[in-house]
Amino acid sequence: MRARLPGGARWWGLAVLSASLLMVVMDMTILNVALPELTADLRPGSTEVLWIVDAYSLVLAGLLVTASALGDRWGHRYVLVAGLVVFGVASVGVLLATSPGAVIALRALLGVGGAMIMPATLSLIRHLFPDGRERALALGIWGSMAGVGAALGPILGGLMVELFSWHAAFLINVPVVLVAVVAALALLPRGRAASPAPWDAVALVLSFVGMVALVLAIKELAKHGVEATGVVAAAVAVVALGTFGRRTLSQERPILELRLLGRPQVGAGVLTALATMVGMAAILLVGAQWLQAVEGHSPLMAGVALLPAAVAGVLASLAAPAIAERIGARAVLAAGLAAPGLGFLALGLASEPSYAVFAVTLTLIGVGMGALAIGSAVIMAGTPTDRTGSAAAIEETAYEVGTTLGVAVLGSLAALIYRDALPVGDLAGSGLSAGDVAAARDSIGGAEGVAGTLDPAAAADLVARAQAALSDALSGMGVAGSVVLLAAAGVVFALMPRRVDISGVDAH
Repeated sequence: MRARLPGGARWWGLAVLSASLLMVVMDMTILNVALPELTADLRPGSTEVLWIVDAYSLVLAGLLVTASALGDRWGHRYVLVAGLVVFGVASVGVLLATSPGAVIALRALLGVGGAMIMPATLSLIRHLFPDGRERALALGIWGSMAGVGAALGPILGGLMVELFSWHAAFLINVPVVLVAVVAALALLPRGRAASPAPWDAVALVLSFVGMVALVLAIKELAKHGVEATGVVAAAVAVVALGTFGRRTLSQERPILELRLLGRPQVGAGVLTALATMVGMAAILLVGAQWLQAVEGHSPLMAGVALLPAAVAGVLASLAAPAIAERIGARAVLAAGLAAPGLGFLALGLASEPSYAVFAVTLTLIGVGMGALAIGSAVIMAGTPTDRTGSAAAIEETAYEVGTTLGVAVLGSLAALIYRDALPVGDLAGSGLSAGDVAAARDSIGGAEGVAGTLDPAAAADLVARAQAALSDALSGMGVAGSVVLLAAAGVVFALMPRRVDISGVDAH
């Protein structure tokens, strides 16, 4: 590793890492607003649309362990730069994409780049900031990028699509990549582990197969119930990840140090990351639909309406380290999960959701982002410097699994409540065909499409009922989300040691 960089250079290095993370997180949500124009242009089938959406997260989740292992061996700076180059090439490649298959391939390539970037940014913070107090602040800034990126994705995506075309939602990455590559090579330490674990190709294949299968199983079982694809994927995930776990736990120097999870503070930090992302992903998915279909916002203005989460997230992440020094990391982690839990509860208890209540929920979710910053600091403080790659891979995997669970479980619950609020018998009694009934109950967009074929009075009635059903779905998801987050807050408080020093220089 390079000698310790002077203070100014370290903080500029943090700016590079934060911008890189921001770009990767934005790409998780930016496609939401570009998808309608993309589908109108390329006309993909329903299966192809699913793969356009899912290819990014599947590949990213599958390669996190491999990317972290490469960083420990070669240096996280080099892996970060390589990931940025891959991300940039995939983003430019969209100009040549003239078929759904090409877009799916590019989304998968973006996932490769994202998997290389995300754990490298977290690992390099540990190398840049050996002083615990500086590291806690740096992690607060880094952590706030997750909320900012998730909120900025729909805003910038909507703006680019309105001004140009769906291609611009990809090309927006290119300027960031160009600047970040040069700055990373100039400012960042190599970040290589002093004694990296022996290379274990079998374990890495098992981790890739297992994580891809796990994410696919969650998505398929949530969408289609107990059907062949989801069941087979779940079985593959259990076998592959079980074999991976047994293999790594039996080795003295495994490619991924799962024993870190046995440290209570690391386990508490990982659970915090997972639960926070469950809530964030669910509210962005269902909330964005509600803002457009019920509140009447355009995609761009719906993105703007989600900003309270990002603003509160930045402020909470910056304030969290100082608060943790005063009242302890355990209290901050638990409160950081309880705050969004109470926000979800307020949404669930509202007889008819309004934007005022929704904004309160967003703000409290943003407050919870401060817990992510302390969660990262707690994990890193409990991890030896030589195993930061493993810690980063575990934490980033928690982010990905949490996001997937939020969309799949809470999002599917919202979809179920929506369908139940539009009974088949009532819709069929209104004169709709079986196909129209199925489309109207599938989504609010389907209901609006069916309404376009009806006379004005029938159309207005169907849209009003669909809007009411979506509001019910948002409230029902609020109740479920509050249970998840408040329960997680209790577990984290019980699991976390009473006193954890996040300002220490190193862990042993």
